[in-house]
Formats: sequence, C-alpha cells, structure tokens
Amino acid sequence: MNLLPNLKTYLLPAAASLIGLFAAWSIARTQPHHSLRDPLRPPASPTFEHTVAAVGLIEPSSESIAIGSPYSGIVTRVFVQSGQTVKAGEPLFQLDDRSLKASVAVQSSQRATAEARVKTATAQLEDLQDQLKRAERLRADTVVSEEEVTRREYQVRLATARLEEARADVLAATAAQHAAETELERSLVRAPLDATVLQVKIRNGEAIASGIAGQAPLVLGRLDPLHVRVDIDEHESWRVKSGARATGHLRGNSQLPLELVFVRFEPLVVPKRSLTGDPTERVDTRVLQAIYRIEPQPTGIFPGQQVDVFLEAAPLPTSLTQAKTRPASAP
Repeated sequence: MNLLPNLKTYLLPAAASLIGLFAAWSIARTQPHHSLRDPLRPPASPTFEHTVAAVGLIEPSSESIAIGSPYSGIVTRVFVQSGQTVKAGEPLFQLDDRSLKASVAVQSSQRATAEARVKTATAQLEDLQDQLKRAERLRADTVVSEEEVTRREYQVRLATARLEEARADVLAATAAQHAAETELERSLVRAPLDATVLQVKIRNGEAIASGIAGQAPLVLGRLDPLHVRVDIDEHESWRVKSGARATGHLRGNSQLPLELVFVRFEPLVVPKRSLTGDPTERVDTRVLQAIYRIEPQPTGIFPGQQVDVFLEAAPLPTSLTQAKTRPASAP
C-alpha cells in the first residue's frame, strides 16, 4: 500500500532529473564551437601613403560589344565559337535568307522588264522622229499639211516623255534591287572590328529577335590590352585626380599585383551595381568610374573578374581625420 507514495516521492523526481541532465548534455553537445582561424590567403594591402580603396571589373579595351540581329529570323549557321579571334568583316552568323534571295530575283526581273521598256520606247521615239523629218521635207512641197506636221511633233513629244518614264522605272527597279541585295547582305552578320568572341548564345536552328531586348546572342571584345573599370565612391571621388597611380589585386590572389595605367574618367556618375556586402554600404550609392589599362598584361586574367584596387589619393583634411579617429562619446 506504500508503493504509490514512494513512487511519487522518489522515482518521479529522479526520472525528471535524469531527463533534465540528458537535455542539458544534448544541448551542450550540439552547440557550435567557434575558433579563430587565419585566412587562407592574406588580403591585399595598400601601397600608397594616402589611398582610396575601390572595386574594379576587368573588361575588354573596346568594352563588351553586344552583337544584335538586323531583323528577326532563324539562325541557319554560326561561324564562330567562344574564345575565337576574328577580323573585321569576318562572318559571325547567318540568318535564313531564302525569302530575301527570292526578293532579289523578283527585283532583278522587274529591272530587266524596265530596261526592255526603255529599248521599246527608244525605238518608237526614233521611228516618230524619222516620220517627223519626212513630214517637214514634204511640207515644203505642200504634199503634207501643216496640221499633219504638228500632229507628228506632238507624237514625238509624247514618245520622248514615255522614254523618260521608262528610264525612271529602270532607276526605281535598280534601287529596289539594290535594297533587296542590301537586306540579303545584312542576313550575314559580320564582325565590326578585330576582336575575340567572348560569348556565343545562339545555335543553328534557333529563332532570334531583332535588337537586344534581353541577352545578346553574341558578345565580342578586344582583349589586348585589358582595362579595369574602377568604381570610386562618390564621397571619395574628389580625392582621386586624373592620372592617379593605382595598383590592383585579383580576388583570391593578393600576391599578384596588377600595374594599372590611367586612361580616363567616365564623365557621368552612375548608380553602383557591384555591391560588396559591407553592412555600411547603401544600395543608393553612386560611383565615379575610372578606366585603367593593365600593363604589362599577365596570363590567367579574364574579362569579368573582380579586382581590389588601391588608388593614390589626396590626404584627408585634418578635421576629417580627427573625426574618424575620435572615439565615440558615452551617452
């Protein structure tokens, strides 16, 4: 009869204690252990006494040229592949040109018809001119009346006008044929300059739209030399002068410095597109873009890579320097 009170008095508290100890041990066992580790690669460090740090993007010296299509159609052949070097005027891709070839044939036949009309009108004019000369000779002998001579003069004028009309039709037909031939030539898209094919996004048989509404079907760029487009925060852009020296470091390889030569400033300050993830960075930041040339150009770098750039800058005013180094006051 005393078992039930003993169970409530001793066994239940003991079981609860064991369950609590197990829960505490399980929670402690699953807690992550944080340890400080040195980075696999040391970060890049500035090389100038007064520096502005920025992020750059490697790009072709010609910038990336998005090749579009002159009109919508089906791609029948792609002549290039990524990484291939092309010369100006070399074919890149061919659109379906069957309807254009048919149009050229139609315009060519219309031109031939117009030229035949010119020959017919010329022969009629020569015949009427000969008849007019005969009538004028016979008028002197009163064999042909003055009215007949006048009628033949009007016939010659009418034939002359018809000949001019036929010649105008030849010009119109020639222009139409040249327009059709131009459209046929445009169906073969060619390289606008000596460059390297950076990206190919079209295949044989795919439909392509005119213009570049979305992704460009093909991208070209001149890789010798390469440029770095540096985004300088607008709050520090006043510190960087034209011709400022700069060094760059590839992401993941701070031991490989890139010698940068100033090329130009882009005159328009634009919204920043490449965000670094810094918690103090605002999405509405605007940047001044500076273009630098990589000299000499090492191997193993490609367009699109990010570069940590340090630019030689003017020193901060004393007031700003003190404001940055002054500790925050207690509330």
